Amino acid sequence: MNAQELFKHILIKNVLGTLDRDIDDITTDSRTARRGSIFVASKGYTVDSHRFVQDVVEQGCELVVVNHKMTLNGDVTQVIVPDTLRVASHIAHRLYHFPSQQLTTIGVTGTNGKTSIATMMHHIFRKLNRGSAYLGTNGFQINEHITKGENTTPETVTLTKKMHEAVEAGAEAMTLEVSSHGLSLGRLSGVTFDIAIFSNLTQDHLDFHGTMEAYGHAKSLLFSQLGQDTSKIKYAVVNHDDPFSDYLKTVTPYEVITYGINKEAQFTARNIEATLQGVTFDFATPFGVYPVQSPYVGEFNIANLMAAMLGVWVTGASLESITQVVSTLEPVEGRLEVLDPSLPIDLIIDYAHTADGMTKLIDAVQPFVKQKLIFLIGMAGERDLTKTPEMGRVASRADYVILTPDNPANDDPKMLTAELAKGMTHNNYVEFTDRAAGIRHAIDVAEPGDTVILASKGREPFQIMPGHVKVPHRDDLIGLEAAYQKFGGRPNEN
Repeated sequence: MNAQELFKHILIKNVLGTLDRDIDDITTDSRTARRGSIFVASKGYTVDSHRFVQDVVEQGCELVVVNHKMTLNGDVTQVIVPDTLRVASHIAHRLYHFPSQQLTTIGVTGTNGKTSIATMMHHIFRKLNRGSAYLGTNGFQINEHITKGENTTPETVTLTKKMHEAVEAGAEAMTLEVSSHGLSLGRLSGVTFDIAIFSNLTQDHLDFHGTMEAYGHAKSLLFSQLGQDTSKIKYAVVNHDDPFSDYLKTVTPYEVITYGINKEAQFTARNIEATLQGVTFDFATPFGVYPVQSPYVGEFNIANLMAAMLGVWVTGASLESITQVVSTLEPVEGRLEVLDPSLPIDLIIDYAHTADGMTKLIDAVQPFVKQKLIFLIGMAGERDLTKTPEMGRVASRADYVILTPDNPANDDPKMLTAELAKGMTHNNYVEFTDRAAGIRHAIDVAEPGDTVILASKGREPFQIMPGHVKVPHRDDLIGLEAAYQKFGGRPNEN
């Protein structure tokens, strides 16, 4: 596409050079800029990528978007604008033919449950033989092809490219985990959503948002982003058990579908029966009751599953077909995942990293604990510490607790575990500044019949260490290796 066409709707700009250039790519990553690319520079939290503009010119890039005039060597056009990333969003959507409008685009937001709901939806779509894409904490997936990512919600250009890739691969629907950071920072700018789903709102990320009111407002932006054009068919799906759902109803003109377990809702679960292998329940709807057999454990996962089923239902699938395929779904990686049932202990990993998430996790597992419950929890560095003592208090429900850091970054690991310890209500706990050592200790003290939960990271493949260096780390692999060494058994090949 010619750059003149791409930039003609950007009114406030100063162009140094010619816009008569052919463009087939846009990037905010200087390493990928080349001839035919637009490189968009921006000032981030830690790096101002304007410092790399001369490098991209030397790589062959002939058009850059910057926020001030630069002295550059080479044949390059500078487009100077006040807000480079806002312009990047406009250009990317136009360059890739507005991909979100070519998909049924679903956004899932909430403090906990985003990954589970979005992944469940992707699996249901696939079981119904519909082309589907997923983007979130567990990476980027088109049908069965998976690639890993770094952020729950990537920056706007990367996001738009992935949506375009989904369109090119024939996906009908794309389900996005939508983080409060992504909404606040404009990473979803320009995305046309058809369905917005809300799971819950509990204390988290106050280091970024400051107050719960600001945090809730950020979540509500997804529902505002549905727009106001009621000639379009769009839906909001909200968890009625969470009181914040009442506010979300006020920010969208579209039909609101409610689900819940503990409060009256349009869709609810009754006659729940659970084991560590899954649950069964009756899905009560305005159209009748449907029996559901689910591989997911815990009441909170019943809520997540209802959200996922409703998210698929409003796209036109029947409730009969949805409930039939649910029994064949795969577990969600790293979310209340029982590792190797052949072990003499119940070894579980989960992503719970808030007091609310931990409470729901322990509630789900407690009925199946045969002997001791051993619980390992971590606290992330450079985060809101006001939630940390409450996390320690919740962890105290276990018989034995291991406190560790989780992505300590530039914070002192000992300080992080000490903050968790402030909330402990018994003395049967130990602190480790090295998470891997803490995991091995959890296995070392476990005996046959015990339940060991490794919480806060799920299958996250790294630890963020000083200098924000990502060091390879897998809770599940470390835990399994230690368990096989102690109890015998096969190594994990995955």
